Amino acid sequence: MTKKSPCVLALAVLLSWSMAVPSSGWADPQAAGQHAGEVSRVIPAVNIARSGKTIPAAAKTAVNWQDLVNTQVNARARIALDDGSVLNVGSDSSIKVVKHDAGAQQTELELSYGKLRTQAQKIAKPDGKFEVRTPAGVAGVVGTDFFLEYANNSMNVIVFEGQVKVCNLAGACVLAKAGQMTSVRNGNNSEPAPPQQATLDQLVTASNDTVSGVGSGVASAGPGVGAHLGILGTIGIVAAAVGAGLGVGLTRGGGTAQRGCKPNPATGQCG
Repeated sequence: MTKKSPCVLALAVLLSWSMAVPSSGWADPQAAGQHAGEVSRVIPAVNIARSGKTIPAAAKTAVNWQDLVNTQVNARARIALDDGSVLNVGSDSSIKVVKHDAGAQQTELELSYGKLRTQAQKIAKPDGKFEVRTPAGVAGVVGTDFFLEYANNSMNVIVFEGQVKVCNLAGACVLAKAGQMTSVRNGNNSEPAPPQQATLDQLVTASNDTVSGVGSGVASAGPGVGAHLGILGTIGIVAAAVGAGLGVGLTRGGGTAQRGCKPNPATGQCG
């Protein structure tokens, strides 16, 4: 009887094992190169860092898992993700698309610095999530529109629509609703600040700081506008600020948004 050498036997075992294990088992679940979306609008200069290379971004440029999108001063970008969510990246910002699985509704983003506004699709899957992580904490959303900024070791969140769960890195969380804002500082496990009503100026500034393209912003509030805005007024501003190119007027003290209205700088009223 002929004996097989140990090397031949070892090779046979290895080949059998490799055939039995699915090829997906070798893949990184957050592998670079998997499609996440594309750039839909850009104000130069914006670039994408991918696999050690720097790619100038333009409309229709693909955005993949693990891509790092960087905007320079005065540059902005809008990214349309595969599930219909939209990322508006402000100037002088850096965001990494760690993962975006549209089918599983699993999205993970990292904002190293700068400003970001997201319009996330509603999460329908039980294990779905849409999270934005910064060095100070994590913002988790479920079908909402919110603004996030990380600067000076602090994460600031303003909610335009829906709700956002804002947590520090130790897991202490608060729930901010439409029209509210909160913040959390990096280090010392400081807890997120209690949510409070955002002022109209803060809402308008957050929208204008991340809008990309001409005619997509909202008009500034005129003098005499009420200091705070209710939820209905907030949603009215969101509707006009999404990118429809419509001006927003605000009646004095009322907090009611009106489409197509140009406020009088002296009175803050329409007409």
